[in-house]
Amino acid sequence: MATNTGTANGEVLNEAVEERRVIFASSLGTVFEWYDFYLYATLAPFFAALFFPPGNETGALMSAFATYAAGFLVRPFGAIVFGRIGDLVGRKYTFLVTIVFMGGATFLVGLLPTFASIGWAAPVLLVTLRLVQGLALGGEYGGAATYVAEHAPHNKRGYDTSWIQTTATLGFFLALAVIGIARSTMDPKDFADWGWRIPFWLSLLLLAFSVYIRLKLHESPIFQKMKAEGKGSTSPLTDSFFKYPNNKFVLLALLGATAGQGVVWYTGQFYALFFLTITLKLDYISAYTLIGVSLLIGTPFFIFFGWLSDKIGRLKIIMFGCLIAALTYFPLFQALTHYVNPALEAYTQKNPITIEATDCNFHVFVGPWSKFNDCDKVKDFLTKQGLSFKSAPSVAGKSIVTTIGSVKVEGADVKQIAAVLKDTGFKVGADKAQVNWVMAEVILVIMVLYVTMVYGPIAAFLVELFPTKIRYTSMSLPYHIGNGWFGGMLPLTATAMVAATGDIYYGLWYPIVVALMTLVIGMLFLKETKDRDIRTYDHA
Repeated sequence: MATNTGTANGEVLNEAVEERRVIFASSLGTVFEWYDFYLYATLAPFFAALFFPPGNETGALMSAFATYAAGFLVRPFGAIVFGRIGDLVGRKYTFLVTIVFMGGATFLVGLLPTFASIGWAAPVLLVTLRLVQGLALGGEYGGAATYVAEHAPHNKRGYDTSWIQTTATLGFFLALAVIGIARSTMDPKDFADWGWRIPFWLSLLLLAFSVYIRLKLHESPIFQKMKAEGKGSTSPLTDSFFKYPNNKFVLLALLGATAGQGVVWYTGQFYALFFLTITLKLDYISAYTLIGVSLLIGTPFFIFFGWLSDKIGRLKIIMFGCLIAALTYFPLFQALTHYVNPALEAYTQKNPITIEATDCNFHVFVGPWSKFNDCDKVKDFLTKQGLSFKSAPSVAGKSIVTTIGSVKVEGADVKQIAAVLKDTGFKVGADKAQVNWVMAEVILVIMVLYVTMVYGPIAAFLVELFPTKIRYTSMSLPYHIGNGWFGGMLPLTATAMVAATGDIYYGLWYPIVVALMTLVIGMLFLKETKDRDIRTYDHA
């Protein structure tokens, strides 16, 4: 009897050790992969000057964001390619391949010549490598989440997969930390010349470490059992996307879960960072620190909401996160302006700005085809200052008239406009002495908590939504469209909306509308999944 008890205890201990090893190895590799992917995003404003032509800085920034978005746009294609391989060949093999692609592409970005050296070949090569990153990430997440979930005990899937959910934030934090250390310890000129490459070179070391750890993993037991019984899918793409009701659940997973989750994620982390640095003109060290602290405080809540979803369900937590985010984004970002750059808020209220012109163009991609007229130049200048403005019909006989408070400036003389701004009390940049650091941090932590609510339970929810034979493929596509297209397009779309309207808050309508759409569809058409046995569940 004692021997049996000892054997049973030993088996339980071995299972617990294996469970922790699976979570650690899968999560650590995914952290490094997110680090690789988000290096570009964090340095997007910096890259605008390096890889795109000079002329219109807002337009160049838009091009940098467009390249940033390209990596997200291609992610669903990576989900299709690698998801199919994962359902046919295995989870372990597939996410070994994806991490090699990601690490290699990131390292090569660190070797790229700039626009000044090779002209238009620079952005072309940058976009190409960004696309490779997107394809790799499209296959990574679904593999890691599926692999961990298929190792997890039935009543701990939310908790175990929530560790995977921390990896995107930890990868982002790691990217912030490495870039911040490099920029703060180097001369600004040296960093601009070559120091920006260091974080990309570091990815080669992280790649080697990740591959070494993942090679020690075993294939998912649920996948092995399915293959041994001959129950696997021979055509996971067809079964996932062209057979009912699987295709219905793929669409519902996208519109009723991952789209809203994606925009809440990117608003609370990336858009908040860009808003601090680009619009409010807070120095990068302070902005990185604020965001980094909010991530450190918020990250344990991924685990908390994953654990809570095992108790009360995944769907209601995700839906509530979308709702509260949509209801509070406007007051939160307005409060961020109030506490980070109160002088900007006061100046805008005291000196409303109007641009009277009719020939303004809208630039998203800047290239040899781009032409900038007087209106474009003035709007570009004001947008760079973080100033809101209103557009009005042109004055007869005048190409453009800019009214700042009660002062009118005719033509596109930005030096004269700058002088008027200065004379009327405008100061460039946030005054650190006026920043309310505590309140700014509280606001950022609140937005990260929204992220943890929608993101912590999503992996378990998606895994449970689909059968084993098509799980990797089926969950990966809606996840990466929701995050890669709806979420990844947020900085570009929101920046374009701000540039077009002249309202620094107008871009928030994008995540709000998407989050509300997800709330309605999710509540009406999706059901709770936490009690499903993923070993036997098959809605096909």
